[in-house]
Amino acid sequence: MAVKELTADQVCRQCDPEAFDFETTADLEPLSEIIGQPRVVEALDFGVGIDAYGYNIFAYGLPGSGKTSLIRQFLEQRSVDEPAPDDFCYVTDFDNAREPHILRLPAGQGRELRDDMQELVDNLRQDIPRAFESEEYQEQRDRMVEDIEEQQEAIFQELQEEAKSQAYALVRTPVGLLLVPAMDGEPLSEHEYEELDDETKANLERIREELSGQVEQGMRRIRKLQKEARGRVQDLERQIATLAVGHYIDDLQEKFGDLPAVTEYLEDVRGDVVEHVDAFRDDEAAAEGLPPAMQAAADEQQFVRYAVNVVIDNAETEGAPVVIEHNPTYVNLVGRIEHRALFGALTTNLTMIEAGALHRANGGYLVLNARDVLTSPYAWQVLVRSLKAREIRTDSLGEQLSLVSTVTLEPEPIPLVVKVVLIGSPMLYYLLHFYEENFPKLFKVQADFGPQMDRNPDAERQYGLFVRTLSEDEDLPPFDRTAVARIVEHSSRVVSDQEKLSTRFGPIADLIREAAYLAGQNEHDLVTRGDVQQAIEAGIFRRNRIEERIRELIDQGTLIVETEGQTVGQANGLAVLKLGDHAFGRPSRVTARTFMGRGNVVDIEREVKLGGPIHSKGVLILNGYLGGQYGSDTPLSLSASLVFEQSYEEVEGDSASSTELYTLLSSLSSFPLRQDLAITGSVDQNGQIQPVGGATEKIEGFFDVCRAEGLTGEQGVIIPDGNVRHLMLRDDVVGAVEEGRFHIYAAETVDEGLELLTGRPAGERDADGQFSEGTVHRAVVDQLSEWAETLKELGPRGESNGEAAS
Repeated sequence: MAVKELTADQVCRQCDPEAFDFETTADLEPLSEIIGQPRVVEALDFGVGIDAYGYNIFAYGLPGSGKTSLIRQFLEQRSVDEPAPDDFCYVTDFDNAREPHILRLPAGQGRELRDDMQELVDNLRQDIPRAFESEEYQEQRDRMVEDIEEQQEAIFQELQEEAKSQAYALVRTPVGLLLVPAMDGEPLSEHEYEELDDETKANLERIREELSGQVEQGMRRIRKLQKEARGRVQDLERQIATLAVGHYIDDLQEKFGDLPAVTEYLEDVRGDVVEHVDAFRDDEAAAEGLPPAMQAAADEQQFVRYAVNVVIDNAETEGAPVVIEHNPTYVNLVGRIEHRALFGALTTNLTMIEAGALHRANGGYLVLNARDVLTSPYAWQVLVRSLKAREIRTDSLGEQLSLVSTVTLEPEPIPLVVKVVLIGSPMLYYLLHFYEENFPKLFKVQADFGPQMDRNPDAERQYGLFVRTLSEDEDLPPFDRTAVARIVEHSSRVVSDQEKLSTRFGPIADLIREAAYLAGQNEHDLVTRGDVQQAIEAGIFRRNRIEERIRELIDQGTLIVETEGQTVGQANGLAVLKLGDHAFGRPSRVTARTFMGRGNVVDIEREVKLGGPIHSKGVLILNGYLGGQYGSDTPLSLSASLVFEQSYEEVEGDSASSTELYTLLSSLSSFPLRQDLAITGSVDQNGQIQPVGGATEKIEGFFDVCRAEGLTGEQGVIIPDGNVRHLMLRDDVVGAVEEGRFHIYAAETVDEGLELLTGRPAGERDADGQFSEGTVHRAVVDQLSEWAETLKELGPRGESNGEAAS
């Protein structure tokens, strides 16, 4: 079968603008669905819909696939119809202030409770001092004090009379009551006491001991009265405080009556206010004498126990929250407990508990970049811990690592109900799945973003919708349908397939923006095909300096590439160089030398360690082809060397194996190969030509070299037949093909390419197993037979010499 020459229609699939049902993208509605990713949509719908432990989602795909934007779009559309989650508040546990506990309230009511509690404190700070300054309170307290004082005075008088009857006087001193000897009711001085005789002194001492017991009993009665008085005053103060706070608490309990946890908390507040009523009575005196800044801090510290910290506030949330955390550190995920310096020490309180991304996303969706989580210290560990325990525990990382010893809080964990979507690369997904034992348990849904989708009229129209949506979002001018058609063609070129379109919308969006900018520079109201083409060419120009430099070296003859004539054992191979996001084709001379030997094909690139494993595999396959084609009757009596001339970097890939085979057969047959043709394609052991990558770039690379030296109308490229669908050539190359100034051939077998390159029939075996005279294979067989006979005549010694020569 002869090699096929391709037409201009076959080397690039054009997009017909007339097929669109719009004139400009302004005629279209914005895109409302995810395009080109049905597998992802199904995975997201399943992962979001299933309510079971561990069904979080890992989305992976190539960079630029639009993973984050598409996932956000899907989740935001899904979350609108879902209810807003509850609020969560931290309040003081009055039994243990270091362990604030949580209150769960319907969305929006957390903020109300916070404001109501602040209003309560403000009111009590006014009402309680006013209540204690009232005449009613003062009268009741005075009556209690007077009553107690009267009883105390009666006890004192009773003791005084008893002491007087026993020649003693009872004297009040700062340290208590004191018994002093007396005469006629008047205490004796020390001098008078010393003048008494010993018997009188002894009698007075005996009486003192008896009276001391009575005085002690009286003092106990007085202290009991004082204690009773304090208790009665405290009871009175509690009653006043209860009356002052009671109606406020009652009103709040009625307001939040359908929330038992809140009403129970309010009851605790009532009791705590009564127990700490002095803080409300003397709140100004407590800070008296301090600097203004410290007065404010001291004032806040007194009443922070009644504060409500709405750590999760969904008052303004519509639907379920969708949170995208771009900096997923430990504290940004689970929050933090702040500290501040007060009176020379670090202090904290429940109002300094700050929410993290897990708090904000609780009841909804959290989107994280997997690599960022894994590279942030302890972020992955705390995420796994939270998902496994289904709770958010806010604690200090420094305390966990024993880096600080500051007293801090231990807030009650908050129940966690969230769908986490991790975004990463395929490699990262497989590594986590293999090495992280918790990963398969917690991320059971995978959303695989494919790099391409089928190209059909619907898909081409969806590209128009994408252009319309981006134009609206970023205030870009409309695109006419010729511009959309050019973007569609570029998309097929990006994926190197006429039947596919790229779903990596990041680079496509960049092209749209650049074309819109250039349209403005060109003073166009609409973006046209010319603007899009200009943007493509400008992008190439910014990136192709190295490509142009290599082409200059070829033009100068520094890098030798022949584009005319015929040469034995030499052909033009094609390689693709990729530098960043720019790929281009580069032709290289491949040469072969053959001589007598024992069937060894030496790959010089491999010998000097410039050949990669896949390239070396391709060369070894040539041994299989040669043995099968020519060694079925007798051993191969040759040695050969293959090399990429002027190659100074590693050679990898098997796309040049057909080129290497053609040079070997040319060297063996002594039939020259056309130098105006370049070749790409791998070969199997049966002589079939197999598809390779980068066919478009390779063709364009050789075309540019030929055009620089002058197109003769005979030049061209031989590619595998399986690569025809992958061609999306530039307009200038398509034009040259259409005008017959450049040719592209598709070969299915080695023989087809061999006939085109040599201008001779490759040859087929007849009934006797012989090739016809004048064919390439016959010339190869004759050469191999001649060497075999020569080696046979030389004998073992000659064979040894042949081995050494190879």
